[in-house]
Amino acid sequence: MTPSHWYNIVPDLTTPPPPPLHPGTGQPVGPDDLAPLFPMELIGQEVSGERFLAIPQEVLDVYRLWRPTPLIRAHRLEKSLGTPARIYYKYEGVSPAGSHKPNTAVPQAFYNKREGVRRLTTETGAGQWGSALAFACAQFGLECEIWMVRASYDQKPYRRSLMRVYGAAVHASPSPVTSAGSKILAEHPDSTGSLGIAISEAVEVAGAADDTRYALGSVLNHVLLHQTVIGEEALKQLPEMPDVVIGCTGGGSNFAGLAFPFMRESPGTVFRAVEPEACPSFTRGRYAYDFGDTAGFTPLLKMHTLGHDFVPDPIHAGGLRYHGMSPLLSHMYELGMFEAVTRSQSECFEAGVRFARTEGIVPAPEPTHALAETIAEALRCKESGEEKVLLTALCGHGHFDLGAYDRYLAGELEDFALPQERIEQSLANLPHSG
Repeated sequence: MTPSHWYNIVPDLTTPPPPPLHPGTGQPVGPDDLAPLFPMELIGQEVSGERFLAIPQEVLDVYRLWRPTPLIRAHRLEKSLGTPARIYYKYEGVSPAGSHKPNTAVPQAFYNKREGVRRLTTETGAGQWGSALAFACAQFGLECEIWMVRASYDQKPYRRSLMRVYGAAVHASPSPVTSAGSKILAEHPDSTGSLGIAISEAVEVAGAADDTRYALGSVLNHVLLHQTVIGEEALKQLPEMPDVVIGCTGGGSNFAGLAFPFMRESPGTVFRAVEPEACPSFTRGRYAYDFGDTAGFTPLLKMHTLGHDFVPDPIHAGGLRYHGMSPLLSHMYELGMFEAVTRSQSECFEAGVRFARTEGIVPAPEPTHALAETIAEALRCKESGEEKVLLTALCGHGHFDLGAYDRYLAGELEDFALPQERIEQSLANLPHSG
């Protein structure tokens, strides 16, 4: 059964997360500050003190196109590894967009439509979020305009084709359509883009029109809230409580969606976030107030950040190429509620190929990070003889990412070792000492 409520973990934390700040005044932002970008219902969810929030019937009706999603035990992967560990994965690739992203795209589109909004703008990295929002807008009769990070726009042409099939307009970011994009193109005409740049463009357009709002696919509290349908379902499906829960993190919604309900019900479980070696915001970033975008249009968010003008190398896990991390998850990481590790691009694709050859599903590049760590944990169990229960989030399929797999199989995929100097240079431009 699809859950009837989303779970809000904030009331269960020992201390609340720091509030977003207005970049001009340095004071906590209020509803009026966010109203040009988001409908009031989502603003209310962003700051809600309720543990459970009811999912509207109209949202459940769309969810039922693919939810509940399957929880599968990876018997063949276990056998190939020779591990005593029991590996389970929650598979979100059965959604229309092929990932977990519609879990929040659908309610965001619904609440905007109910408030009389005509058009939504957004950014997308790998294209999973863009295709999810385009799908959701089609369900509720909204226009959709998307800025897709140039690196992914070039690498994943069929993702942008899917967005257009759903009715969205798609721009490569940075684009000449906005002042933020035009400025960057003037300085860096060959820019491969970043999520921070694409956010600036989408926010700029949304803020300039009364009938347009902005939608975000990760990072913010209401997005993580909507994704908890993953963990709530998994709680009912899993025959035993997990010893370790593992998920990839870019902005944080996929990991949070699986982990939060288990944090509530299984306090003895170890939770582990996995991020790219080339974009390590948890493990090498600074916990400080920073802009969520490159141009500085957004409120200041207290988060683990590599600096808002940090442009990651063009790794194929486009959804993990974000300079910052969810403020809520960043706060929880500071509280010691979960671990974080990094994985290189090549070991992630190695894990993806192994998974495809054993379990039959070609994973998107993003969840291969979690799979690489899950395989490593299973092999540690093989060494120790421990029969741990491992649960991971397979947040999407890789059918639009076969070009990246081609490059890996041809030996052409390179790892990007991020020099410390690049991080320090970007962090030098933080707007607030935090």
